Amino acid sequence: MNEFGNKPKNADLNAVGLGRLGDVYWNLEPAELVEHVIVNGQGVLADTGALAIETGEFTGRSPKDKFTVKDAKTEGTVWWGDVNIPLSTEAFDKLHDKLATYLQGRDVYVKDAYACADPTYRLNLRVVAELPSSAMFAGNMFLRPTRSELQSFVPDWHILCAPGFTANGPADGVRQHNFAAIDFSRKMILIGGTGYTGEIKKGIFTVLNYVLPQERGVLSMHCSANIGKDGDTAVFFGLSGTGKTTLSADPERRLIGDDEHGWSDMGVFNFEGGCYAKCIDLSAEKEPQIWEAIKFGSILENIVFHEGTSKVDFTDGSKTENTRVSYPIHHIANIADPSIGGHPKNIFFLTCDAYGVLPPISRLSPGQAMYHFISGYTAKVAGTEAGVTEPQSTFSACFGKAFLPLHPAKYADMLGERMKQHNVHVWLVNTGWSGGPYGTGERMKLRYTRAMIGAALRGELDQVKYVDHPVFGVSVPTECPHVPSEILDARGTWKDKNAYDITAEKLAKQFNDNFAKYKDGASAETLAAAPRLAVKA
Repeated sequence: MNEFGNKPKNADLNAVGLGRLGDVYWNLEPAELVEHVIVNGQGVLADTGALAIETGEFTGRSPKDKFTVKDAKTEGTVWWGDVNIPLSTEAFDKLHDKLATYLQGRDVYVKDAYACADPTYRLNLRVVAELPSSAMFAGNMFLRPTRSELQSFVPDWHILCAPGFTANGPADGVRQHNFAAIDFSRKMILIGGTGYTGEIKKGIFTVLNYVLPQERGVLSMHCSANIGKDGDTAVFFGLSGTGKTTLSADPERRLIGDDEHGWSDMGVFNFEGGCYAKCIDLSAEKEPQIWEAIKFGSILENIVFHEGTSKVDFTDGSKTENTRVSYPIHHIANIADPSIGGHPKNIFFLTCDAYGVLPPISRLSPGQAMYHFISGYTAKVAGTEAGVTEPQSTFSACFGKAFLPLHPAKYADMLGERMKQHNVHVWLVNTGWSGGPYGTGERMKLRYTRAMIGAALRGELDQVKYVDHPVFGVSVPTECPHVPSEILDARGTWKDKNAYDITAEKLAKQFNDNFAKYKDGASAETLAAAPRLAVKA
């Protein structure tokens, strides 16, 4: 075994059961990792200099193949079920030993990094990857130690990532050949059978969602955040495709982070050191900061080139609608350094309502804020996934159900306490359809959404007149600077008002049906914020 690169003192992979490896490359620079990817035939350069790779069979996460070890530490604390699927200690150990055997004689790439921009909560990570692109992804997405810090680097957690290793399904205690398994006692994540890099990122997010709320009193959040010229912090919650990354990348505000944050007693801090943005239909006009970030050092995943060129066709979703780009946060010029802000003054819940029911912006009471936070609503549109021919509602508790090892009520209670303590304004923003559902209405123009959010941030919506939505009860402004007043009334944009009422009623029922599973843990104030059924205009 030969070792290359910037290896920390006293670092030993034998300590995590990895012996008799091939060459070990420690903490290579991005340019070196790009060279390895290209020489290995695992990727090519796009015309912008970004590295383009394919993640193989899986172009997204596989939630049914994510497992958590059930032991004395986790048995009484983890929210077990279809999100947190139990795995025995014996099964984890077996997977570990088989993965380690698979890596014997193979080259590996080690990337030392850390999570949490606030040094009080820093979590040191060591990623041991079969592929150089996986190590590069970790270097993009997590925070990067200085060279001097690397010399004495000691990891708190290990991530062992071997896409080429496949499990033997139920015989190995898992569902099929791919898996992502977390052991909170051993402080280790195993990833096998999948080359989708997002499993690395979301594995650590899950770890932080367990450790920080329970052990450190920090609310972990699936959100983006930015900070204005006056130091005011804003937080954006939203599921994939709702505009979380796009809307937080505001040239008038400094970006704290685009996806994962903690809210401590001192304020908001980024968990990561990079961004992982969706690329489908990306354009310089709509998302200039993301567009400019796609350069050397970035990784494009599962994109398609224009035929005969190295120019990306961002409209082509033939491989997947989940085309992605990962880049270090410093690829965006307008960032907060360090990635830390104060307590937020405004929180935005983003939803892509493909039914065209919800207003483009509305103000929420504390009870409504908790109701919509626990609901975590958006809608998939036809054509984005196989078999989806009409809008489909998606409810993801706390806008990140797939990554919550604790019961959603834990995060909701913490958010509610902080909202009231710091007198936060909470807004529901529909980045989806207006004038009808998908196929009939039109997608809300990004410039209007930006104008509404900007008005809320500047306090320009504090003095305008509001009306209550007849079904959802949220407060809808009747005017907003730089936005046509007629689009603020969702029902008014529909030609067929009766059709709107019927659609709103159906969506309200879906909200109430979904919330039934959380009713026992919700306050009376939250329950009173549920949509009202059978309301006629």
